[in-house]
Amino acid sequence: MQVFEQLESEVRSYCRSFTTVFSKATGAKMWDANNNEYIDFFAGAGSLNYGHNNPAIRRKIVDYMLEDGITHSLDMATKAKESFLTTLDETILKPRNLTYKVMFPGPTGTNSVESALKIARKVTGRNTVISFTNAFHGMTLGSLAATGNGYKRAGAGVALGGTAFMPYDGYFGENVNTVEYLAKMLEDPGSGVETPAAVILETVQGEGGLNVASRQWLQDIEKLCRKHDVLLIVDDVQMGCGRTGTFFSFEDAGIKPDIVCLSKSIGGYGLPLALTLIHPKYDIWKPGEHNGTFRGNNLGFVAAEAALAYWKDDSFTRDIKGKADAIRSTLKRLIEKLPEGSVKHKGKGMIQGLSFTEPEMASKLCGLAFERGLIMETSGPFDEVAKLMPPLTIEPAVLEAGLKILEGCVDQLAIKEEELVGAGQA
Repeated sequence: MQVFEQLESEVRSYCRSFTTVFSKATGAKMWDANNNEYIDFFAGAGSLNYGHNNPAIRRKIVDYMLEDGITHSLDMATKAKESFLTTLDETILKPRNLTYKVMFPGPTGTNSVESALKIARKVTGRNTVISFTNAFHGMTLGSLAATGNGYKRAGAGVALGGTAFMPYDGYFGENVNTVEYLAKMLEDPGSGVETPAAVILETVQGEGGLNVASRQWLQDIEKLCRKHDVLLIVDDVQMGCGRTGTFFSFEDAGIKPDIVCLSKSIGGYGLPLALTLIHPKYDIWKPGEHNGTFRGNNLGFVAAEAALAYWKDDSFTRDIKGKADAIRSTLKRLIEKLPEGSVKHKGKGMIQGLSFTEPEMASKLCGLAFERGLIMETSGPFDEVAKLMPPLTIEPAVLEAGLKILEGCVDQLAIKEEELVGAGQA
């Protein structure tokens, strides 16, 4: 690791937790330079829903390259883009009765969010955007202004404005309806909250601690937006492409956002790609008003189209549900091994975790997991959640092996805690 310590910026983070040099990966497994094997319950922070080096997707990329296909094209028309757009429309949008214009804002999730905020403000002529407690929307200034995490916001170095934060579903506990709070703020001219251009939300807050918005809450937010002529933006950068069980994370709620942000696994192979899906009546951009040099990543188009083959019927959704159920039942059982009230289950689909009342326990658990060959990370405002986010395509046997490693780590953690309690009593 000496090369990275000497030559790479201090801003690096994940390599401080996973202290080895990785050299190879396939499916849900990675190997380091010493040929140590790791099961990946991290999946590139949600960028590898279809696993490392997915052979079906890789074949399409390699064939395209060997045929001298266009690699970089800005926003020029290419066969790769045409094919991807057609497949997206026929495989994803039309079957869900969704009509969106597809914008390629640049290769990252934060760029998708930036473009969504810009078009919402342009359409409405308003400035303020409503975001929610513990939200994470990106690291560039506009999306960072809609991000709740104080540590990340502090890195901006400038004042972050244009947003107003409201409590997310469950922020004050199960008995407080935070939509009523937001409704009161919007309807009271003395609240100090202006009618916003948009409301932006994640249906499950990944970085915020696996907070899951209820179906009713999402429906009520949509109704409130319609009442006040406010655009609804769903940030599906991490939760989209099947992470919660359906292609879009909002499908179960039956809502239809005005704008949807996609990135991470939309690139299919871990390749940089982002989309901003815009209802046609709001697509009022002037040519070049938002652009980016790498918005025409044709290898991303090829990989993304190949990945959409998983969604041609509902078999993949059923497969995800089966794996999600296995994760949930394991976590529920592991909770019983730890002191009562010290940990609870959070998340849904194939992004679930253990939330500890003592935040440092989550980091300890992830550290033990890495020592045993399992890669997982923490999330939440205090890093209190140990998060499981394996590739959606993980083989059942590999998933079971990873869960067994996790169980061993929980057992070890429980023993350590008992020893500490015993030493304190002594």
